Amino acid sequence: MAEGLVGSERLADQAYRRIRDAIVAVELPPGAPLDEKALSASLGFGLTPIREALRRLTLEKLAVSYPRRGTFVAAINLSDEARLTEVRLELEGLAAALAAERATDAQRAELVELAEKLVHGSRERTDHSELDARVHRAIYAAAHNDFLESSLNQYVNLALRIWNLSLRDRRADPAHLASQRAVVDAIVHRDAPAARKAAEAHLRDFSEQVRAVVHRL
Repeated sequence: MAEGLVGSERLADQAYRRIRDAIVAVELPPGAPLDEKALSASLGFGLTPIREALRRLTLEKLAVSYPRRGTFVAAINLSDEARLTEVRLELEGLAAALAAERATDAQRAELVELAEKLVHGSRERTDHSELDARVHRAIYAAAHNDFLESSLNQYVNLALRIWNLSLRDRRADPAHLASQRAVVDAIVHRDAPAARKAAEAHLRDFSEQVRAVVHRL
């Protein structure tokens, strides 16, 4: 086995995913230090994978690095939500439409399974947000466009941080769950126009809910 690999996933990718998920869930809050040695000890990875993960997180604007001070979790700007949604409305619709056309049978089955868990699972914010993110990432992968998938994953990470911060005390809305299921159903039925429309409606409606909460903060 090549150095730095476990199975088919690089150690740096594993480290990145672990730290990213903690940042997105706001378990690592804005401004928290991302100390290489502390992360290495707590996550069980060597310094090299941790450093590579932190460089990637910095490029994706989830972390910020200061000379002679170190790396920290990036601040959350609530006003970014509207700008992120402007971009994601176009790209999420495209990803859903492409997924309806290109998803493999295995990917369609995975989406159905995730949607079932989302609808019938926990309504607690942390559990729901994690599963909702998995549905989005599965749709991006099913689009079979690496450039689109990479861009959308970066944008959804930034948006989820805002949502998790502003909605942390609220349970999942049944209407939001139903709208996400509508996206999956359209993809499974290979209906690209319906998938695009459902994805845009899902994102637009939830964004409006988030902004309503943000304006009251």
